[in-house]
Amino acid sequence: MSRIHEDPSKAVDLFAKATIPTKYGAFQVRVFVDRQGKEHLAVTQGELAGGESVLTRVHSECLTGEVLGSLKCDCREQLDEALARVADVGRGVVVYLRQEGRGIGLGNKIRAYALQERGADTVEANRMLGYADDLRDYGVAADILRALGVKSVILLTNNPLKVEGLEKEGVAVARREPLVVSPNAHNEGYLATKASRMGHEFD
Repeated sequence: MSRIHEDPSKAVDLFAKATIPTKYGAFQVRVFVDRQGKEHLAVTQGELAGGESVLTRVHSECLTGEVLGSLKCDCREQLDEALARVADVGRGVVVYLRQEGRGIGLGNKIRAYALQERGADTVEANRMLGYADDLRDYGVAADILRALGVKSVILLTNNPLKVEGLEKEGVAVARREPLVVSPNAHNEGYLATKASRMGHEFD
């Protein structure tokens, strides 16, 4: 199956799109393929082309949280809240990036979890495995937003570094809005580490 648009000048190509009903309403889902052949999603409502201050969540894949229901993080709750907020205003996008484990991959994420069971926090575990604290790349997200015609975004995130990362890729961030969910007994330490060591702001 060929991609819908294949242009060597573009960093991402649109592969497929369809409307999917969800508990938050119907979303149009587009699959984009990057130059490495990895598939990413743009989950949208409303007209985005030429849009200013488009409500936007750039969300990295978390199989353990979103599929297995792991309580070690807040990823699934953040994804749900982002979709609900887009549906509430009727216009916006959730860019779903295939960057498991802050970019280290699923296998290494589970290895990091094993280190956390022995007392390391999420930052220490990454470093013990030889990885940086956060290896996510927001270039693909910026390319997807450009492909959608988005001019500027209201970014749903607690992470100021995500704002900086997108701005470095040419995305105009009108403002940041927090995306805070209630902690549980299993992720309180993880969230505290994100605040104290990674600069997340849970305002």
